[in-house]
Amino acid sequence: MAITRRPDAVVPRDQHLPQQVPIDAYGGEAGFRFADMAHPGSILALPSGIHGWPAKTVSEIDAEALAAVFDQRDAIDVLIIGTGADIAAIAPGLRQALREAGIGVEVMATGPAVRTYNILLAEGRPVAAALLAP
Repeated sequence: MAITRRPDAVVPRDQHLPQQVPIDAYGGEAGFRFADMAHPGSILALPSGIHGWPAKTVSEIDAEALAAVFDQRDAIDVLIIGTGADIAAIAPGLRQALREAGIGVEVMATGPAVRTYNILLAEGRPVAAALLAP
């Protein structure tokens, strides 16, 4: 979600960059930076592009939060999940659902997740990332 500022209100709206690109930087008030843009919150980096993602904590990462990942499963071999400043476990049921969908999953803190995503993307691998804002 991006924020459009008007004098009388803040109006959230869905936005995404319609291509998959490397993440240039992350952290601070600007959040994630990619393709000369910035997004202050969590993101999903998918074959269809980079999307704002409402998840803020690991406990919010479930099959529903990853619906777009499951929808694009034919174009994804591995999903990198960045869990914020520290590594945290995802629910075993979610790991199993991803496996059944043919998607491998790697879970790590967001910093290493960004670096891993960028490397796999540069190698031309079918990769996606679900990155909680650090």
